[in-house]
Amino acid sequence: MAEPTYEVVWPLGKSRYELIPVAKHLETLSDKTLCELWDWRFRGDEIFPIIREALARRFPGVGFVDYNVFGDTHGIKEAEVIEALPRRLRENRCDAVVSGVGA
Repeated sequence: MAEPTYEVVWPLGKSRYELIPVAKHLETLSDKTLCELWDWRFRGDEIFPIIREALARRFPGVGFVDYNVFGDTHGIKEAEVIEALPRRLRENRCDAVVSGVGA
């Protein structure tokens, strides 16, 4: 009886994605608007106020858009929240995002 033969696919095949440039880093957070995103899991309601306070002390004029504005990034409406995110970030004039995730 002959041994079976199998076709093998090389696991390091050609990449199927396009590289896009990374956004330029902000020189400072002073006078910038930071938008908060949270997946409503581990202690964001406790952590975000601490982050806000620390950043406000360090960067004069920094502003924040609360995570409640954007919705749960990992909940029952996750797909809707993520789909609307680019538009919502523009509407809120976000310069940067602080994203918190569960443990």
